[in-house]
Amino acid sequence: MTRIVILGSGFAALTTIRRLRALGVREPVTVVSPRNELVYLPSLIWLPSGERSGEDLRIPLARFFERHAVHWHRGSVLEVADGGRRVMTDTGEVHGDVLVIATGGRYLRKLPGIEHAIIPCEGIEAAESIRDRLAAMDGGTIAIGFASNPDEPGAVRGGPMFEFLFGIDTLLRRQGRRERFRLVFFNPATQPGQRLGAAAVAKMLSRMRALGIETHLGHKPLRFEPGRVVTEGGGFDADLILFMPGLTGPAWLDGSALPRSAGGFVAADASCRVPGLEQVYVAGDAGSYPGPDWMAKQAHQADLQADAVARNIAAELRGETAAHGFRTELVCIVDALDSGMLVYRSGRRNLALPRMRVFHWLKQRFEARYLKAYR
Repeated sequence: MTRIVILGSGFAALTTIRRLRALGVREPVTVVSPRNELVYLPSLIWLPSGERSGEDLRIPLARFFERHAVHWHRGSVLEVADGGRRVMTDTGEVHGDVLVIATGGRYLRKLPGIEHAIIPCEGIEAAESIRDRLAAMDGGTIAIGFASNPDEPGAVRGGPMFEFLFGIDTLLRRQGRRERFRLVFFNPATQPGQRLGAAAVAKMLSRMRALGIETHLGHKPLRFEPGRVVTEGGGFDADLILFMPGLTGPAWLDGSALPRSAGGFVAADASCRVPGLEQVYVAGDAGSYPGPDWMAKQAHQADLQADAVARNIAAELRGETAAHGFRTELVCIVDALDSGMLVYRSGRRNLALPRMRVFHWLKQRFEARYLKAYR
């Protein structure tokens, strides 16, 4: 019987499992990950305001694995060898016939002084740290920015930083102390967030001006110092720095003989296959895929890639041609605690609907609906 091994327990990994079982695949599946839980990262933006707690976003997966007949191997990946047939972890080896790489990416921490900044999407602890730091501040300057991988410009996650920016502004206004704070948004691009489309960028920059949020754009960050952001265009003081660096592939790739992209990700073709290897796939942030330059590193795109992986595995098991591709689509709501802007982009359309309260509600409803499958 064919053994399927999935590395990771995030969005791409779990969607692969769901789709495999929905397609009638009954072969044994082993998941390799350090924890049998899902952290719902899109809702980290609501931790500083108290609309969510860390426990709200930690979803135990033991019952989900049981329902889908999945064996969980607790461990961190150290190396993938033998063309994907053998996975070394810190708790032993795992062998399989089909490998799905879905361990996600990691943030580039090469910028000098990055320890002086909080990387919000690193997880619950980071978002809770933002909450606690804000609560302890009587006033001051809050700097919020992001950058990309210089070797792979598409490896960026900028959307959440806009949400933290607008969300913090809303929170401070609710608390009646916004006038005591200076908010500064910084980015190496003059038009940040271009993956969302020109209309969305224009709306967000206009909103920043209306809210009195300062911008420091078009200057590459050089380093962070205690209480200071330094860029090629000069520096400015900051009491709290939130920064999202570019993404690269997982650290275990350094010891594995897998093809990699210029930016350090697992190379993939249009069907999410790893070139040159038999029955080895990648989905989500761990991979680099052919597609338009606006293709995003986001959970929705990871789900679409995972669906293609599952369909290809199911086809191979039936002895059919496995050449399913994935749809490239960007869907997000840039939330601000009390409202949001809906952004949609595909090969044919690019929409940025005006900020409305209903979009904040829809984002909350989507969270509940998405997580229902795992609770």
